[in-house]
Amino acid sequence: MTYTNRVDGSQIGQQHISSGINTSRSQDKRQTNRLPGGQVDQSRTVSFRFDGKSYQGHPGDTLASALLANNVRLMGRSFKYHRPRGVLSAGSEEPNALVELRTGARKEPNTRATTAELFEGLEANSQNRFPSLKFDAMAINDRFSNFLTAGFYYKTFMWPAAFWEKIYEPIIRKAAGLGSLSLEDDPDEYDKGFLHCDLLIIGGGPSGLAAALRAGRAGAKVILADEDYLFGGRLNAETFDIGDQTGQGWVAATLAELQAMPNVRCMRRTTIVGAFDHGIYSAVERVSDHLPQPQPGKPRQILWRIYSKRALLCAGAIERPIAFENNDRPGIMLASAMRAYANRWAVTAAPRVAVFTNNDDGHRTAVDLIAKGVKVAAVIDTRPDAPRIADCELLAGAQVIDTSGRLGLSFIQVQQADGSERTIECGALGVSGGWNPNVGMTCHQRGRPVWNDRIAAFVPGETGPVGLSAAGAANGDFSTAAALHTGSEQAAAALRDLDITAPEMILPQAEDAPVKITPFWYVKKGKGRAWLDQQNDVTVKDVKLAHQENFRSVEHLKRYTTLGMATDQGKTSNMGGLAIMAELAGKTIPEVGTTMFRPPYTPVPMGTLGGRARGKNFHPVRETPSHKFSVENNATFVEVGNWLRAQWFTKPGETTWRESVDREVRAVRSSVGVCDVTTLGKIDVQGTDAAQFLNKVYANAFAKLAVGKTRYGLMLREDGIAMDDGTTARLAEDHFVMTTTTANAVGVYRHMEFVRQCLYPDMDVQLISTTEAWAQYAVAGPNSRKLLQKIVDPEFDISNEGFEFMACREITVCGGLRARLFRISFSGELAYEIAVPTRYGDALIRKIMEAGKEFDVVPYGTEALGVMRIEKGHAAGNELNGTTTALNLGMGRMVSKKKDSIGSTLSEREGLNQPDALMLVGFKPLNSEEKVTAGGHLMTKGTPVDAAHDQGYVTSACYSPILNSSIGIGFLKDGGNRLGEVLTLVTPLTGADVDVEVVSAHFVDPEGERLRA
Repeated sequence: MTYTNRVDGSQIGQQHISSGINTSRSQDKRQTNRLPGGQVDQSRTVSFRFDGKSYQGHPGDTLASALLANNVRLMGRSFKYHRPRGVLSAGSEEPNALVELRTGARKEPNTRATTAELFEGLEANSQNRFPSLKFDAMAINDRFSNFLTAGFYYKTFMWPAAFWEKIYEPIIRKAAGLGSLSLEDDPDEYDKGFLHCDLLIIGGGPSGLAAALRAGRAGAKVILADEDYLFGGRLNAETFDIGDQTGQGWVAATLAELQAMPNVRCMRRTTIVGAFDHGIYSAVERVSDHLPQPQPGKPRQILWRIYSKRALLCAGAIERPIAFENNDRPGIMLASAMRAYANRWAVTAAPRVAVFTNNDDGHRTAVDLIAKGVKVAAVIDTRPDAPRIADCELLAGAQVIDTSGRLGLSFIQVQQADGSERTIECGALGVSGGWNPNVGMTCHQRGRPVWNDRIAAFVPGETGPVGLSAAGAANGDFSTAAALHTGSEQAAAALRDLDITAPEMILPQAEDAPVKITPFWYVKKGKGRAWLDQQNDVTVKDVKLAHQENFRSVEHLKRYTTLGMATDQGKTSNMGGLAIMAELAGKTIPEVGTTMFRPPYTPVPMGTLGGRARGKNFHPVRETPSHKFSVENNATFVEVGNWLRAQWFTKPGETTWRESVDREVRAVRSSVGVCDVTTLGKIDVQGTDAAQFLNKVYANAFAKLAVGKTRYGLMLREDGIAMDDGTTARLAEDHFVMTTTTANAVGVYRHMEFVRQCLYPDMDVQLISTTEAWAQYAVAGPNSRKLLQKIVDPEFDISNEGFEFMACREITVCGGLRARLFRISFSGELAYEIAVPTRYGDALIRKIMEAGKEFDVVPYGTEALGVMRIEKGHAAGNELNGTTTALNLGMGRMVSKKKDSIGSTLSEREGLNQPDALMLVGFKPLNSEEKVTAGGHLMTKGTPVDAAHDQGYVTSACYSPILNSSIGIGFLKDGGNRLGEVLTLVTPLTGADVDVEVVSAHFVDPEGERLRA
């Protein structure tokens, strides 16, 4: 498999280019919070609108960074209380800044402003507010917060019961939801695809890039996927050097080498959303979300199914906040996000900021901001021994206890180490409570993370998905040097499992600072609300209430408070809730445990899950090999499962479908006809135990079937009910070809795979569906042998003596084309089924029609096929309806007593073998002008027409042009002993009332002389 690299242009700059970008000065005056530098192209501007107001940003901006540059801090409202909210993070963990993008049919709700790439003409609107973001009438809920605490839904809406339907439900439905849909058809296309690799690397930060480089150099097939539109991870947000290069320079050089490798596929804007069995991962690639509309012929998003032999999680870590009173005001964000906006997007959240931290990483934010010229009012560190930094006041042993500012942060209230309080003016506050490794993917198969005291966080455990390991910050190794080292080593270890040797790789020197943190989860001072889950408005008080009301299990806590049930899945809120519950319960955090992480990792649009399965593609149509021929011959088509089959062929002068069908039936019975039966399921069964396997699957015996012979088989479910029927041909000692009904082709194959893998795993047998591989035609009628002798190569004897009834053989036709021939009959006539590779199917039917001209050969469709099978009394789907047994079908003797098979024992249950059991028989009206109706019920003449006197029912009916009468087959109590009896056939829905005679189900040639001719 050749891997094509999916990174377009260079890593920095070129990928931001989109149509319509205007060239202007390096910095627009309205972008009051824009800083110099960064990884945005400040030589060009991009115009966009937010809530109807025009703004400008630069290529490389996200919507969030551009809004912050324009001093827009208020971006949304919370779900329950409609409190003002601003951006909290800089990535997909964002809980607050959810917006509606675009307008009209392409309107997209609930999009994170932190991941939405800016493009010319972008229209964005805030959501979950009325009438405006600055004045939201629903904010009145905040005044009633004492009545809307955790669990209020369960406590309030239970009584009175009569209020639910008329009052509560309508109000809740009106208030529910965040964004709004356009209610128009989505004009974009979505697609699905499949990829295979030796090593899937999830995350393109330093550990992921190092892993990809080492695996790529080893020649392994590698997929490197990152949800961002830039590779590099945190290196894009930091000022670290790697070796003698900047972090961004090292990323660019590494990507250049990876892009030159044909065995490496780099996928940006691609989120791995789920880990599934057998090394399968689901990925969403946002192909066109960064453009005003997809390019012609391109999908908007692709849902990939990636088959990997090994996978490496390099997804980094997510910073966690500290809870304190009124910590949800716009302008309060994660310190790492504040640093990312400054270093990557050249934006400060405000001209004057502060930092609140319990670890050294928070100080790094202050240092970088000061270097950018941003005024840092103070660093508030909960640790008494916190290190000092230059050009900034340090408040060691202090805590932020409250904030103020109506629609954005204005002041913070600080309690100093000596207990005194102090007010500090600032427009933004960076909060750093430590980092949580991104362990979600390791838990998608019920894996459980384990606690690491060194970093005060959970790291991946040993019970995750088979073949998945972690490296870098995702494994708790937070320094850049550790990320590079573990990424390289874990990639080499994964490849060793695949017998691929990865050569040693010299790693450059990089930052290697140790983790210095004193866990601190929330500020206890204050009577106000401290927020944990900002999207769902879950507070510290809510967790305390849950504990008080005995909802202490982490799963109960989650559902009672809605903690972590938002679109971010608790990425920034879960740890705080767990820590508080642990404190209240007198336990450690690992003793409290974590909730179960489930896919998808981030929300996936419904359109992406659907792919192309919409409109006519929602139910794709499969065309038979003879479809083009059938169209040319005026066929009327019918959907049979997913197949489009010819129902009948209309000749000039025929005005009704009955004329066409009757003509086809008479032609087959008198001379010869051809019907496409490709849709019948075909399953190749091979292996030394193939015969014994079929003996288990079929109720009748197959172990001693001779090579070159075909046998009709009946398959039972485990409960003894008939499942399917068909013929199985033995082409060699270890090779069988089974046919199934069209409707049950998939179900039978799945059943057989279950039997093979689970019930008899030790048998040497392999299965493969070959339904689409072979074009197959039934050639039926008295002249069918004469016709086939004209196209079967002469070295093959298909005379009655040389190729008797139920024979099978691999042959050649038309001068050497490989084929298979089976002498089997569904019509009751002398008949064959001939199969060739599907690509020759159209040519074969044309050859058959040409060879059969002297016999007046006709193509016939499913209606004629159905008429002839009813005339012959063959059971089909109407009779194999999931309620009938072999006894009902008249096949009781086919259930072998000499061997064990699936369903044979339960088929002998007393209730299925009553003396008056339903039996398959035929019905013919006393008056040939009257109609036998399928679905009609049979009543003994003179008895009441009700369920208590029901004697049976008709399953299939048709008009027989051979008998010049309507006929039917169906089930009648003790039917075998009631031949000749006259019953009344009633159809209460239509009022039909017909006298019918019970006859043999074999209306035509009951002795089978024709098919053996």
